[in-house]
Amino acid sequence: MSTGALERDSATAERPAGLDRRQVHAVAACYFVASFAALGLPPYLTGILPTLGDREGRWAGLLYIVPTVFGALGAPFWGRLADRFGRKRLLLRAQLGLTVSFLLAGAADSLPAFAAALVLQGFLGGTFAATNGYLGAALRGSELSRALTLMQGSARASLVAAPILVGALSPWIAPHRQYLLMAALPLAAAGLLALLPEPRRPAAAPAAAGGAQAAAPTRPLRLLYLFEFAFVFATVISFPYLIALVEQRLPGVSGTVSGLLFALPHLVYLLTAGRVHRHFRHRPRTGLFAAFALVGLGLAGHGAAHSLPAFAVTRTVLGAGLTLGLVCLSVLAAAAAEGRAPGRMFGTLELVSKGGAVAAGGAAALVNGGYGPAAPVLAGTGAAVLAALLVLLIRWSPR
Repeated sequence: MSTGALERDSATAERPAGLDRRQVHAVAACYFVASFAALGLPPYLTGILPTLGDREGRWAGLLYIVPTVFGALGAPFWGRLADRFGRKRLLLRAQLGLTVSFLLAGAADSLPAFAAALVLQGFLGGTFAATNGYLGAALRGSELSRALTLMQGSARASLVAAPILVGALSPWIAPHRQYLLMAALPLAAAGLLALLPEPRRPAAAPAAAGGAQAAAPTRPLRLLYLFEFAFVFATVISFPYLIALVEQRLPGVSGTVSGLLFALPHLVYLLTAGRVHRHFRHRPRTGLFAAFALVGLGLAGHGAAHSLPAFAVTRTVLGAGLTLGLVCLSVLAAAAAEGRAPGRMFGTLELVSKGGAVAAGGAAALVNGGYGPAAPVLAGTGAAVLAALLVLLIRWSPR
């Protein structure tokens, strides 16, 4: 299949039969609140671990990615079960799994017990894949891609707001014990989701118009997975050592400023994702090429930035690339979901995405140890440029 055909398929849109707009927004709100502990507490691991016997927080780096690793391993399994036993049921399972794992983490009084709770958080959670599978069973075409864009917005909002809330509560409740408090959030989300319907897949487009069901076996899923992995790798590799890079280049900068610079790309997404979706829903491949180009340009700018305005500009450019990439990948994922079991497809996509994040974290640690905090952003530049060339040159053929 040519890239043009894929873009035409991705533009297919029919009114959903399973969920209305308010219900989609309710699903997004549930994902937002359930993500708070998962996204807000890991940055405080270096403060949590000394209370569990790891005085210097040496295990913080490993434990940071433990939920990601086990979430990736469990996502395809839970996705298949969702296709078999019902997407709503498995989404509720994911929220309740987070509730149980947060309670165990907050009650843990030793490092092994805390680590085991994080393993369970990863394996029993998987709310993002479960949420996308739920939506994929009810929506089609641009309605689905718009909903996936909204879910990414929920994730970005949690990523910005959750660490701030955790820090604000820390003088009264230790971050370790905040897991107990945060367990109420996925439990509340499960209660709200229980009121929503089991999604019904809308009718496919007529065969005379191209037949989404008939075309589904030829959709280039492998290339979608390849570009998902490359995009996550190129963007996430800059995260772990960004604060160290800012402090190296801007001595004496406050923690608030460093945090705002870290959050800036995600804020760009929150402010512009809806408009970007409207402009690029019919040309996702063009947008994806521009996304990789902007990510590469933004990351290269990090290597040359030595002032606060320069960092703000490069972070904004990176945010533009982040927004374009996430939106266009959502459009392509919505196209690929036509005629497929959504639980399995989105579970596999989550495996690939989390695999990219784990690979990025490992690569960042490796190059940072050898060449300093500027090395990860330069490595991400190389990955983004290579991916942009692949988007431009590869003919997207059937699987």
